[in-house]
Amino acid sequence: MTLPNRLRTLAGIAEGDFVEAAFLRGKIVITLQGTTGRSKFPTADDDYTPEQRRTIDARLAEGLADVKAGRIHGRFASAKDASAYVEKAVTAGSAPTQIKRKVR
Repeated sequence: MTLPNRLRTLAGIAEGDFVEAAFLRGKIVITLQGTTGRSKFPTADDDYTPEQRRTIDARLAEGLADVKAGRIHGRFASAKDASAYVEKAVTAGSAPTQIKRKVR
């Protein structure tokens, strides 16, 4: 059965969980019966509004598209190596002086 994500989140139901459905007083009642061993750590689902979540998801999608298109700069063994790379790019004049972002 497919439940909307918002309802699953509110009910604490994840894909693969076992549920029981019953018809009571003209309503279908779904009760969580067991989990598939998923983590019990809390999520940040309630910390963001739907609009904030859409913005976050869009920015993550942009970043993944950049990675897939090869618009990345090497792997760095440490933060110090990454910092040295940025310093070198700024000194060489190849780093942008201002980063432009789309306003959403």
